[in-house]
Amino acid sequence: MAAFRYEALNEVGQVTRGVIEADALRQARARLRELGLMAVAVHAVSQDMLDAGEGQRWRWRRGVSSAQLSMLTRQLATLLDAGLPLEQAISALIEQSENETLRQVLAGVRAELLAGHTLAQALGHYERVFPDIYRALVKAGEASGELSHVMLRLADYTESRQALRQKVGLAFVYPAIVTLVALLVVMGLLVYVVPQVVNVFQQSHQALPLLTRLLIGLSSLLQASWFYLLAALAGAGFTVHVLLGREEILYQWHLRLLRLPMVGRLVRGINTARMASTLAILSGSGVPLLVSLQTAAGVVSNLPMKRALDEASKKVREGVGLSRALAVSGLFPPILIHLIASGEASGKLDTMLERAAVQQEQEISNYTSILTSLLEPLLILAMGGVVLTIVLAILMPIIEMNQLVR
Repeated sequence: MAAFRYEALNEVGQVTRGVIEADALRQARARLRELGLMAVAVHAVSQDMLDAGEGQRWRWRRGVSSAQLSMLTRQLATLLDAGLPLEQAISALIEQSENETLRQVLAGVRAELLAGHTLAQALGHYERVFPDIYRALVKAGEASGELSHVMLRLADYTESRQALRQKVGLAFVYPAIVTLVALLVVMGLLVYVVPQVVNVFQQSHQALPLLTRLLIGLSSLLQASWFYLLAALAGAGFTVHVLLGREEILYQWHLRLLRLPMVGRLVRGINTARMASTLAILSGSGVPLLVSLQTAAGVVSNLPMKRALDEASKKVREGVGLSRALAVSGLFPPILIHLIASGEASGKLDTMLERAAVQQEQEISNYTSILTSLLEPLLILAMGGVVLTIVLAILMPIIEMNQLVR
């Protein structure tokens, strides 16, 4: 069976949409007629349709969000752990889901299962929704006969990744808002407030202080060329986007990020935590180490670290230990190398990798807390300094006028 997405008219002429299962397109249309619906459009659910999307919004947002995937995984793991058959669990998730795209994906997966495919093969039809690590773990769980246990571990993994992503993102929301408000306030003062005060100074025909003249010049520049400045910023952003699309330039940029004092530590920690947790859950589920390394490289966003992981995979294939292979690049934290070496010596590699992932996540959490606690007062002080400069530039001529009057 296959899943078909349809758009039809009911008995009163209202448009209804949904997903129906059938062996072929003709049978899908026949089933719609049996339900009293007149088919307007019937299409097979496929990866291409998900990429095209339902309307324009899905062209920008491919597949299912990380939060939705995390919730789906936890629900499926709970149902399987409770003893429900896989097909019945998928059917329950279809009824539970409120997201239309997710329901279409699940319907397509269920149709593949009914056709005799494994769950990993069914998920392979929707690569944009289910990443490589997801499908690799499902395949390992089906091969070992412990799919419910593996799905529980996968649920923990997706939730921890989602929590780490939200923690890092939310940590910088407040500084970003403060910076945006500061820019808007300064722009408002320069574009609207300063010109009105300037008229008073120009009528007095007095010599203005240097700070005031600089402020007036900046205000005049913004008023006369704000459109060109915005166009220049947009052009610069587009140029940077195009340049970063080239792999070698992106590699050099990522390498510079790793060398920056504060940013480099954060980037290295985030990618190390992703890599370690991915390797831990894959190796702990019985996936071969080489396959695990290839999959883990896919979750590393920093290009130098990704290449270093690829080189380490080649060395492991030649018989070199994982800890020695990773230590060659010098891009990974020493504590990770030592924990992996200990895991290789004791035969508990997945346990040590999990400890390394937890340690890195805790370090990232503490580091982002310290960083944001320092950024917030610095941004407030910077905003106060800029506003104070503008106020002084306005008040200084007024003070001089009062002294002349006296």
